[in-house]
Amino acid sequence: MTKQLRAAIIGTGMIGAVHARAIRASGATLIGVLGSSPHRSAAAAGEWGVVRGYANIDDLIADHPDVVHICTPNTTHVEYALAVISAGINVVVEKPLATSAHDSKRLADAAAAAGVVATVPFVYRFHPLVRELRARRIAGDFGALSLLHGAYLQDWLVAPDSSSWRVDPAAGGDSRAFGDIGSHWCDLVEFVSGETFTSVSAVTTIAYATRPSLSGPSFTNRAQGTGRVNVTTEDTAAATFRTATGVIANTVISQVAAGHKNQLWFEMNGSTGSAAFDQQNPESVWLGAEDGSTVLHRGEGAVSESQARLNLVPPGHPMGYIDAFAAFVADTYAAIGGNSPDGLPTFTDGLRSARIIESVLSSAKSNSWTDIPS
Repeated sequence: MTKQLRAAIIGTGMIGAVHARAIRASGATLIGVLGSSPHRSAAAAGEWGVVRGYANIDDLIADHPDVVHICTPNTTHVEYALAVISAGINVVVEKPLATSAHDSKRLADAAAAAGVVATVPFVYRFHPLVRELRARRIAGDFGALSLLHGAYLQDWLVAPDSSSWRVDPAAGGDSRAFGDIGSHWCDLVEFVSGETFTSVSAVTTIAYATRPSLSGPSFTNRAQGTGRVNVTTEDTAAATFRTATGVIANTVISQVAAGHKNQLWFEMNGSTGSAAFDQQNPESVWLGAEDGSTVLHRGEGAVSESQARLNLVPPGHPMGYIDAFAAFVADTYAAIGGNSPDGLPTFTDGLRSARIIESVLSSAKSNSWTDIPS
């Protein structure tokens, strides 16, 4: 790009700070931030070394950024995104794109009509070895796929006194564990395998009937306050999918799995080979064949073009989540500059995710197989 983009952020929590780092790593200028109040905006601006803390959304739009990153609680995404899109500004919206498929489609349709670049941070697509596995699958290295399986496990809500805004459906939506992290697993597995989930049979459970009413930050394990509220959003989910080609996929999702901080793992099994990826160890992948198995490390040997593009440093110099996030933002900015990076997750992918989430909840409620709208 010949123009240095000007970016703004809405949201001042942990993920907002991650976006701030990725914006700067991608060569853009972070011009301002909007928090939940003018005071919080000013405080975040000071913490992040940003010139402006906006008083409101109108103040932000009047500053004419090239792109706005929305990193707020899930139920606020639609209002903010529509305001940004209506102003003709490119937008990045944290997942889930919205808390319903209906609202996700509204956003996807609005972005398409406005002609803006609109993306969703399914950033695990941007690990170099994820792209390597996808390239090898496309090349036929694993043969005809027969099984996809894995899990996404966290433990930050394992204690009964843990809580956050994500627990409250008024802020996070009707689905918590699956909407928050199961969405990542489904997106990554469909992206790498090339399979499309068409139906699902799911069950969900809630670990504790109540949690503290005053929430703490996400991923900190303890909330502040003594009052308690009833919990209605799931802590765990198990889902079996059928794909359009008849492949079975199975996953277990949990935010109460002690000892698992952020383990997104999946495996593909095919007629001539298997492959497994664990995002907590993204520098290597396991490859299996009938006559043995091996571990492939990032950057070693002959690598695919799609891996090479994302390799920033030589083998043995670890890359991870922050690098994947920066690569996603860089590809978003490349799209704003008129390029079409392969595998960039857009609002269309956000809508796809919302439809899967709703189908999982519907299946769990009805205790039956449920079709996933295309």
